Amino acid sequence: MSGQAAAQVASIAPTTQPFSRADGAAAAGVAQFITFAIGDDHYGIDIMAVREIKNWTAIRHLPHQPDYVRGICGLRGAFIPIVDLRCRFGQGLTEPTPLHVFIIVQIGRQQIGLLVDRVSDIVSVERANIKPVPEVDGTRGLGFLSGLVTVDDATVGLIELDSILAMAASAADHKSPVPEHLSA
Repeated sequence: MSGQAAAQVASIAPTTQPFSRADGAAAAGVAQFITFAIGDDHYGIDIMAVREIKNWTAIRHLPHQPDYVRGICGLRGAFIPIVDLRCRFGQGLTEPTPLHVFIIVQIGRQQIGLLVDRVSDIVSVERANIKPVPEVDGTRGLGFLSGLVTVDDATVGLIELDSILAMAASAADHKSPVPEHLSA
């Protein structure tokens, strides 16, 4: 990504009015996404959920967290949990470098930082071009993806942010910090 594009992406400040165009009908058929990469895989997040893109900074690890919750970072007086998307998607832990970034997203009332390799672009996609995730063995992408779209000959998986946290909360509810044989 060029320095100019990085500066443009870093200054994203979504408004409360999505797709503020004069033609509401045209806006209803278009969605905008921030695209990013994890290795050679491309993903996108609805631009309305993105609050900020932050360069890599040291994070503080917390005990008794799932592997994909790498820790927290401070952001304007608040502590933001950092989720390693590579790990969350079952591809191992990210070895962060100064080139990695956090995409700060709003999910419900909580802000979460998503650790990714690099941010690619802001893209507009016709909603009609978003395809469903193929069903494999009765599941659709384990709930992490809401759809797939082709952008510049690359397949982009559209992230379902609610499911990332919902599945994390569900796993935490079923994970006891004390082994069962010791809790009796």
